[in-house]
Amino acid sequence: MLNQKQKKLIEDKLLAPFAMKSCESKGRAYPEEEHPYRSCYQRDRDRIIHSAAFRRLEYKTQVFVNHEGDYYRTRLTHTIEVAQIARTIASALRLNVDLTEAIALAHDLGHTPFGHSGEEALNELMAKSGGFNHNVQGLRVVDFLEERYPDFPGLNLSWEVREGIVKHSSAFDKIGRVKGFTSKQMPTLEAQVADIADEIAYDNHDIDDGLTSGLIRESDLEQLKIWNTIDKTILKEHPGIEPARKKYLIIRSLINMQVTDLIRETENRIHELGIRTSLDAKICNKKVVTFSKNMLELRLPLRKFLMARLYNHYRVIRMSIKAKRFIKELFKVYTKNPEQLPVEAQKRIPREGVLRWSQTISPE
Repeated sequence: MLNQKQKKLIEDKLLAPFAMKSCESKGRAYPEEEHPYRSCYQRDRDRIIHSAAFRRLEYKTQVFVNHEGDYYRTRLTHTIEVAQIARTIASALRLNVDLTEAIALAHDLGHTPFGHSGEEALNELMAKSGGFNHNVQGLRVVDFLEERYPDFPGLNLSWEVREGIVKHSSAFDKIGRVKGFTSKQMPTLEAQVADIADEIAYDNHDIDDGLTSGLIRESDLEQLKIWNTIDKTILKEHPGIEPARKKYLIIRSLINMQVTDLIRETENRIHELGIRTSLDAKICNKKVVTFSKNMLELRLPLRKFLMARLYNHYRVIRMSIKAKRFIKELFKVYTKNPEQLPVEAQKRIPREGVLRWSQTISPE
C-alpha cells in the first residue's frame, strides 16, 4: 500500500514542476490528520462526490428542463463531462489531476435551478443584500451548508480547491470576491484547466442538445468554418454515414480539436512566460491555460451562433422567463413565511437572518 511519503515521491517524479503538489497545499481551515493512502486532493474529490449538493445537481437543469426529455444535460451530467475533459488536459500537461478533478466536480455546486436564469433572478432579489454569485454560494455550500462531520462545519476542503470554486470564471461565470482569496493572483493552473474545460463542455453539449431538440439545424451550423471543416472530413472518410452518427463524430472531433489546441498552446505559453513553479502561474498577470489565436478565431463565430440561435431562441427565452417567475415567487413565499423552510435552514435564521448573504463569508 502506498503511503504519503511514497505518494510524494511519485508526485515529484511524475508531475511537472509548475503543478500544484499535494504536499504544497495551504491546508484546511480545520487541521486533520493525513489519510494513510489518499492525498488531500483525492479526499476533497471524494467528499464532493459524496455530498448532498453534488447529488442535487441532477435536478438542476441547463438550457432544457427535465420534462422535455431525459436526453438533455443537467448540471450533474455537465459536471461529469467537465471533469472528464479537465482530467484529460491536466494529465497531458502533467498537472495534478486529482486537484483538477476536485475543482471541476465542485465548480457548479452553488448554482441555482434553471441555469443562469435562476441566478439572474436571485441576483436581482438580493440586490440590496449583496447580490448573488454562484461561486460564492458554492464556497458557502462546501464551507457551511454541508453537514456531514462532527469535528467541523462543511466539507473542510483544501484551500486550493476552495480557491478554484471562488475564482471559477468562464463566458458565463464571474469570479466571486471573498475575503482570504485575493483577486490580485491567478488561480492554480489546475483551476484554469477546469475553467476552460467548462467552456469546451458547454459549447459542444449545447450543440448536441440544440440539434436533438430541433432548435438549431445542422444546415445552420454548416456556415461555421469550424463545423464545416470537420463535416467535410467525416463525409470523406465515411460516405453515407447516418445523420445521428455523423453528429456524434463531429462533436467528438470538435472537442478533440479544441483540447489538442489548448494543450499545445498552453505548453508554449508556459515556456514563453517562464512558468517554472506553481507560484509563477499564480503571480502571472494573465491566464496561462488558453487556446491559440487561430482557435479563438474559430470558436468566436460558434459562440455567437449559439447565443443568437440557441440561448436566444424563443422557446428558451420563454422557459427562462417562466423560470425567473418561479424563483421570484418561491423567494417571496419563503422570506415572508420562513417557517416553511426545512428545519436546518430555520436554525440558521437567528444567526444569519432570513436573507443571509455573506455574513459568514466576508466579501474581499
